[in-house]
Amino acid sequence: MKVDFEKIFTEMQDGLYVTDTNRKIIYWNKGAEEITGFEGNEVVNSHCYDNILVHIDDKGVSLCKEGCPLAASIADGQHRSAEVYLQHKDKHRKPVRVKTIPMRDEKGEIVGCAELFTDLSNEKAYLLRVKELESIVFLDTLTGLFNRRYVEHFIETKLSEKERIGIDFGVLFIDIDKFKNFNDTYGHNLGDLALKTVAKTLNANMRSYDICGRWGGEEFVVVVCYTNITELNVIAERIRILIRTSYLDFDNKPLNITASIGCCLVDAHDNAASIIARADSLMYESKKAGRDRVTIR
Repeated sequence: MKVDFEKIFTEMQDGLYVTDTNRKIIYWNKGAEEITGFEGNEVVNSHCYDNILVHIDDKGVSLCKEGCPLAASIADGQHRSAEVYLQHKDKHRKPVRVKTIPMRDEKGEIVGCAELFTDLSNEKAYLLRVKELESIVFLDTLTGLFNRRYVEHFIETKLSEKERIGIDFGVLFIDIDKFKNFNDTYGHNLGDLALKTVAKTLNANMRSYDICGRWGGEEFVVVVCYTNITELNVIAERIRILIRTSYLDFDNKPLNITASIGCCLVDAHDNAASIIARADSLMYESKKAGRDRVTIR
């Protein structure tokens, strides 16, 4: 039986690209196009260290400059696996699991490396959830996220769950920094694009049982389920870093976005209004402390 491996590699849903020992990209499959937004003709013959995908870890460290798994595999011939964040062509961040596999010739010499990457984002689960909604009344028309009405409904559901079986949850209140100045300087079209970019970054990095929504204006709310104060802080810091490392193109120059975040864990006396008010108040503490930071209590 003859197996068409080229067709299998081309059609697989996971992303796959292959480089030579100089990290020049020589192959880019359809899965890579779907996950990253970049077509093969945009990346083949460039080098992975050209920062096409701008891989970072959860601390915001650029892996294309230091700590590249593919470069390390070429150097020592070892397989590697890591969870990192790539930058989509549209500039939002997506989580992926990468596996690097050194390629050898018949003499056993390393001649290149293959990187396989799997989309870990919540987009598929999110789309299924959207289809279950009876109408678009729960969606924000600009960003496609859940709107304030649905977020309030979801918090009420979680409060009921907390009362019945004692399961904790947390709330993140996120506000884009200096958004009015951004709008006044660059115009509302770019302001809308900034909102969409933040929304895509949030949505792509939610766990399947958490939700994010647009609260209003430049404000977003994330409800984090089945959590504790330590994990809530880790999630909030990761979101802050991913927003900060996203950017918009303006006259061929990058415009960075930052956000201030307040977060808190539900307590026994909370209702939907009180937990939002606490998170909102903590967000303002982040603003006063210099912006682009998390305040948790």
